[in-house]
Amino acid sequence: MKKIGVLTSGGDAPGMNAAIRAVCRSAISRGMDVVGIRRGYNGLINGDVFDMNLRSVSSIVQRGGTLLFTARCPEFKTEEGLQKAVKTCKELGIEGLAVIGGDGSYRGAGDLSVRGIPCIGLPGTIDNDIASTDFTIGYDTAMNTVMELVDKLRDTSHSHDRCSVVEVMGRNAGYIAVNTAVACGATAVICPEKPYDIDVIIEKMLRTRKVGKQNFIIIVAEGIGGSEQIAKYIQEKSGIEARATILGHVQRGGSPTVRDRVLASQMGNYAVELLEKGIGNRAIGVRGTQLVDYDIQEALKMKKPFDDAIYNLTDIISI
Repeated sequence: MKKIGVLTSGGDAPGMNAAIRAVCRSAISRGMDVVGIRRGYNGLINGDVFDMNLRSVSSIVQRGGTLLFTARCPEFKTEEGLQKAVKTCKELGIEGLAVIGGDGSYRGAGDLSVRGIPCIGLPGTIDNDIASTDFTIGYDTAMNTVMELVDKLRDTSHSHDRCSVVEVMGRNAGYIAVNTAVACGATAVICPEKPYDIDVIIEKMLRTRKVGKQNFIIIVAEGIGGSEQIAKYIQEKSGIEARATILGHVQRGGSPTVRDRVLASQMGNYAVELLEKGIGNRAIGVRGTQLVDYDIQEALKMKKPFDDAIYNLTDIISI
């Protein structure tokens, strides 16, 4: 290929800029031209693009968010929208695309690939809910952000003998919740993958209080929601003051961790390697320490196993 494009789509994630940088510079090092596409598939439909060079991606590896901006695009789900995107690519000479985003972005990349524009999907989402990879770009940074914020909350919970019910992101997946629960010493974690009984959690709180525990952290995944109601119920039933804190979109921001910067850079370079060979309709992932790639449709059908051992560890060591 002589010319490729790169875009970010869906929710932003720390490390997207590192991936953009790697795609741009890896392609230029191979003698390819690179086009940046603003605001995801919207930009592709509307021709909102610009030529990139080595300096286009200077000093962005440490920045959160995405240089290219991102947006959701309902029009791209229609055949008319897809054909507009194909037309833009042909008019601009874009022969392939690196698409950084979640499962919705993957579906768009797959749809474009079967219409003659080879696409490579890079997993950019804090939720870690893409089954074809062990880790997604942004996941590690989001967990570290949650850990830092919960550590701060614990200070005030300790001062007031309080229970903090903390709602974390992750859409319908509990990966952020269960891992940060262990890292932050939470009393319990409530996530979509496992049934829960709030009365059992309250019983545990009262039992540990008798042996000197003074404050409590309950991590709730946003797929469960209702953190305010959970906190209210805990206070009514236990007599322990309980407050809900919804961390929200602060979890999406911030400078990416080393792990996210390295992973994003490796994946960006690998995407260019595939495109250079004319290969499209592939989703990049990491298994252990190895980069892998799958047919996008195959990747979308995969189911990600939930780590029961980590989930159970929360209960075992929070006594």
